[in-house]
Amino acid sequence: MSNYDLIVLGSGPGGYVAAIRAAQLGLKVAIVERENLGGICLNWGCIPTKALLRSAEIYHYMQHAGDYGLTAANISADIDAVVKRSRGVAKQLNQGVTHLMKKNKITVHMGDGKLTAANKLTVTKDGKTEELTAKNIILATGARARDLPFAPADGKRIWTYRHAMVPPEMPKKLLVIGSGAIGIEFASFYNDMGAEVTVVEMMDRIVPVEDADVSTFLEKALTKQGMTIMTGAGVEELKATATVVSAKIKGKDGKIIASEFTHCIVAIGIVPNTENIGLEALGVDMDRGFLKTDPMCRTNVPGLWAIGDITAPPWLAHKASHEGVIAAEAIAGGHPHAMDPKNIPGCTYCHPQVASVGLTEAKAKEAGYDVKVGNFPFLGNGKAIALGEAEGFIKTVFDAKTGELLGAHMVGAEVTELIQGYTIGKTAELVEADFMHTVFPHPTLSEMMHESVLGAYGKMLHM
Repeated sequence: MSNYDLIVLGSGPGGYVAAIRAAQLGLKVAIVERENLGGICLNWGCIPTKALLRSAEIYHYMQHAGDYGLTAANISADIDAVVKRSRGVAKQLNQGVTHLMKKNKITVHMGDGKLTAANKLTVTKDGKTEELTAKNIILATGARARDLPFAPADGKRIWTYRHAMVPPEMPKKLLVIGSGAIGIEFASFYNDMGAEVTVVEMMDRIVPVEDADVSTFLEKALTKQGMTIMTGAGVEELKATATVVSAKIKGKDGKIIASEFTHCIVAIGIVPNTENIGLEALGVDMDRGFLKTDPMCRTNVPGLWAIGDITAPPWLAHKASHEGVIAAEAIAGGHPHAMDPKNIPGCTYCHPQVASVGLTEAKAKEAGYDVKVGNFPFLGNGKAIALGEAEGFIKTVFDAKTGELLGAHMVGAEVTELIQGYTIGKTAELVEADFMHTVFPHPTLSEMMHESVLGAYGKMLHM
C-alpha cells in the first residue's frame, strides 16, 4: 500500500495541473491515469485539433495567395501528413507533461483507478492491482463524446471527434451533427480541406451558446465558404454501410430530407466518466451523472473533490485547470478565490474564430439589466484590412447604470487571443472608463476592443 497526501484520478488539464500545484505547496502527490498523461484535451482534443486547423488555415491561404500578390502553383493537401503532424504535436506535449510530473516529484500510477473508500482507491493494470491511500482525492476523470442512441459511432463511417482526428480517409461529403464548438471546428477544418460539408443543428441557430449576432454572422460566413447549414433540424435516422452514410433529416418546416454522405461526425455533447469508479457506494451527490461540488470543488463526501468535465458546465479545459488550482490550494490549507462562471471565456477555433465572455445581450436583458451595447466591425480596423481579414466584429455589453462590463462577443481573425483582455477586465471588475482610458497599441486588432467600448457610449472614432 502506498500513502499520499493527495491522489488525483485523471491527468487531463484539470488533473495534472492540480497535481503540480499541490506538489508546489509541499504535498506528497500521486496521479492515476489509465491511458495518456495529459488526458483527452492534450492527446485527442484541444491541442491536436488546433494543429489540424492550423494546417487547414495555411492551405486556405495558399489557395488565396493571389489576394496577397503571391503565386502558389500545384497546391494540394495530404491528409495523412496533416494528421501525422497533429499527432506529433500531441506526442510532444504528452512528453512535456511526463517531464512536469518528474520535475515536481509526482508519482504516476498507470491503470484504471477505482475508489474503495473516500480516502482509498485501487489501481488495476494488466491484471495486477495496487492499493493507494490519501487524506484527499481529486476526481478529474473527464468526459467522452455522446453517441446517437440509434447510430453509435463505428470509426469507419460514423465518427466522434476522436475518429475525426485520425480519419482513415478524407471525406468527400461530410455530415456534421451538432454545431457547438467541436462540431463547428471539424466542419470548418474539413470544409477548408475540400470536403462538401453539411451541418445539422437542432436549435434555431448555430453555436447556440453564443450571442445571437455572432451566430448570425458565423452562419453567413460558413455558408459563403460553401457549407450547408440546417438549423431547427434533426437527424431522424442514420444508417451506415461499407461505402455511405444514409440520413433522414427533418427540417424546420417538418419535411424529411433523405441524403447520402461519405462520412458523419456526431458532436452532440458529452457523457461524464463517472461510471465504475466507485462513486455509488460512497453516496456522492450527482446530477444526471455530473458531480455536485461547492465553490472550492468539494463533493458532499469529506476528503473527496471533483473538477473539470465531471462537474457543472462550462466543460472547458481552462475551467478544469483553474478548478485544479483552487482544489489543490484549498487542500493545502490556503484560501483560494472561488471561480465566477461568468468570467470564464469560451473559444471556437473555426474560420472565422469565435470568442466570448460573460452575458450575451439577450441574457443581460433577461437578467433585468438596462444595457449599452457597442459593436465595431473588422472592416474599420487598419490591421485587419492589412491582414486581409476584414470580416468580423467585436461586441461589448455594459450595464448602463454602473458601467460594468457584462459581456464581450467576438467573431473574426485571432479573436481567441483577444478575448483575454476583456476577461481580465471582467475579473478585475473594471468599468467602461477603465477601458476607454487604456492606450491600445496601433496598428493592432486589439484597437477594435477599444472602439467597441467607445461605441457603446457614442464615442466611436473610426466608424
